[in-house]
Amino acid sequence: MLIARTSIAAALILVWHAPALAQNAYPAKPIRIISIFAPGGGNDVICRLVAQQLTERLKQQVIVENRVGANGIVGSEAAARSAPDGYTFTLIPSGHTVNASMYKKLPFDSIRDFTPITLVGSGPLVLAVHPSLPAKNVKELIALAKARPGQLTYVSSGVGASGHLAGAMFDSMTGTQMVHVPYKGMSLAVSDLMGGQVSMTFGTSLSVIPHVRTGRLRALATTGAQRSPALPDLPTIAESGLPGYEASLWYGFVGPARMPPEIVQRLNTEIAAILAQPDTREKLASQGVDARSTTPDEFARILTADVARWAKVVQKLGLQAE
Repeated sequence: MLIARTSIAAALILVWHAPALAQNAYPAKPIRIISIFAPGGGNDVICRLVAQQLTERLKQQVIVENRVGANGIVGSEAAARSAPDGYTFTLIPSGHTVNASMYKKLPFDSIRDFTPITLVGSGPLVLAVHPSLPAKNVKELIALAKARPGQLTYVSSGVGASGHLAGAMFDSMTGTQMVHVPYKGMSLAVSDLMGGQVSMTFGTSLSVIPHVRTGRLRALATTGAQRSPALPDLPTIAESGLPGYEASLWYGFVGPARMPPEIVQRLNTEIAAILAQPDTREKLASQGVDARSTTPDEFARILTADVARWAKVVQKLGLQAE
């Protein structure tokens, strides 16, 4: 009888501590980070930087899988439909909150179908042009665009992406008529820009700045409210002749809805530790991204607020994805 009671007590203890044991066991197999844009772009660079260090910290392989298409919607849907067990999550840009109002129908709800994990960082976009474009600053670009209505083109990673909205606001505030050319990722867009097939981009620092430094692109300004600490000599568009202009972006990790809170917290803690490392901050800062982590709840509030904010902007500018 004593043995039986002891066995029952042991079983009850195991049941009582099951969540803690499951948390300690995580991760028990490789983890997948879905990169929703093509390799070489800012989103993909951050995914791979974090994946490499998570592999070391979690003692389990963290794999980056590119699922590209429809301005990140293909990859985001794949993440939303994955098992909510912590073994699949994705990095979304702020454009994720724009898609909620830009597209008439999405295969997911931009808020309800995801579990916020943490913000990763934020920063301005960079207005960069092909060196052959006869515009050395923002004022000259505005004058050139007005003289050539419908002739200048700007590329982005897709309809509704941060670069698209930045260009649309630029058009709206200057009275110009530039043509938006959406791509499936910034690496492809920047490649064609360097080849001279298109005129300019409001691109991510991660995808643009390396080519500015080699002289294959010419940067005119950044899109933030203040100058970027990583690019202190580059003026903002607002101070270059267009007061009140501001368009920045952020990146953050989310998983499918209903992820276990203890796993969300584990990932949040590990990613925050990675972002706090001086070498990680330096790598991101050199590309114009200010590394910053948040709690899951803080990131959830950012997502909710931005969906509402961008809905008003999209409606005001009359934008709609085809």
